[in-house]
Amino acid sequence: MVSAVDDLRAEALFCSDLQPSDRPSREAIDQAVTAMLLAYATEGCAGHVAQEFGDHPEQAATRMRWCMTAVVYGVFAIAGTR
Repeated sequence: MVSAVDDLRAEALFCSDLQPSDRPSREAIDQAVTAMLLAYATEGCAGHVAQEFGDHPEQAATRMRWCMTAVVYGVFAIAGTR
């Protein structure tokens, strides 16, 4: 089960520059999430996610799947990404 905190962390990771191809460590994921939350707060991250889903829905869905997997399991994941 995914918690509301995981949802917020995934949104923050979505806003970061980290990519699945970077194969980020758990530490890198945590640092990116923290940096985005400090820079944009939860509202700013949610707004960015909404804009990307409006502008590029297919790419945004793929990225969000990766972000959710990364924050829930704490590891990089390429499965399901294009």
